[in-house]
Amino acid sequence: MARTELPKTWQEPPRLAGRHVALEPLAIAHADGLREALGDGALAKTWYTNVPEPAGVDAYISAALEMRTRGEAVAFAVRDAAGGVVGSTRYYDIDAAVPRLSIGYTWYAPRAQRTGLNTEAKLLLLGHAFETLGCIAVAFETSWFNHASRTAIARLGAKQDGVLRSHRRHADGSVRDTVVFSIIESEWPAVKRNLQHKLDQHG
Repeated sequence: MARTELPKTWQEPPRLAGRHVALEPLAIAHADGLREALGDGALAKTWYTNVPEPAGVDAYISAALEMRTRGEAVAFAVRDAAGGVVGSTRYYDIDAAVPRLSIGYTWYAPRAQRTGLNTEAKLLLLGHAFETLGCIAVAFETSWFNHASRTAIARLGAKQDGVLRSHRRHADGSVRDTVVFSIIESEWPAVKRNLQHKLDQHG
């Protein structure tokens, strides 16, 4: 769907905020913060992920903004409770006609990992997708080899739909088998309670 065809509630990317995290529409102004979050570039060296190199941040943001213009994705800069940029995430494969979308392209600086930040980010993103955009399903995709991501997605309460063989390519050009998970509308109330419970455990 072209951006001009999107319903009004889908056209303007939201700013979502909680106690641990704030998600704001990705912009060129976030470039320095993203570079700082990427540090020495170690995050980009994991071959089965798609994390940008620090030197590639400007191109990464430009590509994300082009996708937003086409109505294909909405990327966010992720800020921690102190206001520092610690990573990025996005809605993609947006289909307002169904309606459904996917959540992914997520990465965080090491200091933000294994905190309440990701739990609250997913709670905010899923809440907006189901409760504001009216999605009937939200999907998550990851590489077959990204076992940490597969475990994390399952812990959200998403169900594994299957594996798409030779579906995409990793950043290094190798063929990727994609593991697909989803949460459907009827499951959202229980998933929401689960995420709120996890968040409460972080204090």
